[in-house]
Order: sequence, then C-alpha cells, then structure tokens
Amino acid sequence: MNDFKAPDNPADRDLTSTIHLSALRSVPKPRPLEEVYGLLSLEEREVVSQLPSKSAMLIVIAGPNRGARFLIDSDETSIGRDPKCEIFLDDVTVSRKHAIITRSPQGEFKVVDEGSLNGSYVNAHQIQESSLSVGDEIQIGKYRLTYFKGRGN
Repeated sequence: MNDFKAPDNPADRDLTSTIHLSALRSVPKPRPLEEVYGLLSLEEREVVSQLPSKSAMLIVIAGPNRGARFLIDSDETSIGRDPKCEIFLDDVTVSRKHAIITRSPQGEFKVVDEGSLNGSYVNAHQIQESSLSVGDEIQIGKYRLTYFKGRGN
C-alpha cells in the first residue's frame, strides 16, 4: 500500500519549474589566437589581414551560415532578426533587435544585449555588455560569430 498523499493546496501540486539552460552549458577554455586563425580559410585570413584600423569583422567559423562575414565599420552596428539590422540573422532564436556592437572613439568594440529573449553570450558567458578581444566568440541565438579587429595596414 502506498502512503503518498497529494498536497491539499493546488499550488503545491505543480511539478514544473524553470531551468536556465545557460547555466548548464559548458564553458570552453579560450582558444589561443593561433588556433582561431587556423580555423579560417586562406581567403578569410587574407580578408582579416586587410581590415583597416578602427574596423572589425565577425566571421561564422562553425554552425549555420558558416563562412558568412560581417564588416563592422561604424560606431554602432545592430544585430537581429529585423531586416533593417546591419547584421541580419534570420532565425527564431534571434530577437528582432537582439544586440548592438558599439565602437569607441579609440576604436575599441563592445557588444551590448538589447533585452533579447534568449540573451547574448561572449565566450559562453551571458552578458549585458562586454568588451571584445580578437578571437572572442559571440553567440546570438544559434549563431556563433568570431570577432576579429582590424590592425590597419
């Protein structure tokens, strides 16, 4: 015979709970820059080497849209599912106005989440705002974009 008795209060019977999957994602160790550059094709390495100073580029190294390149050469670049965004990522995992990348007068870049539903991540850490370094992986929805900064020629 089972001695289990259901709770009297209906609220106590609810067996659902919220799990934040970002807390379960393993955080990879940062890749050495040589390894990041090694993942690029010869053409992509050439393009990155020719980037002017105070500009940057996001390259999809793996996953959906592999090989896609997005030049960042303005003070503010929007990312989202809205076709008016400078970086248009067409997938339901991306909010219409998901994030922006801003450039400081000194030419440094940072990514800022715009209140997106699924969040923005840099190197597998959820962020509201984060400065970017060469080789950082930015995750917007299912897209993983690697950041490269121009050095000038």
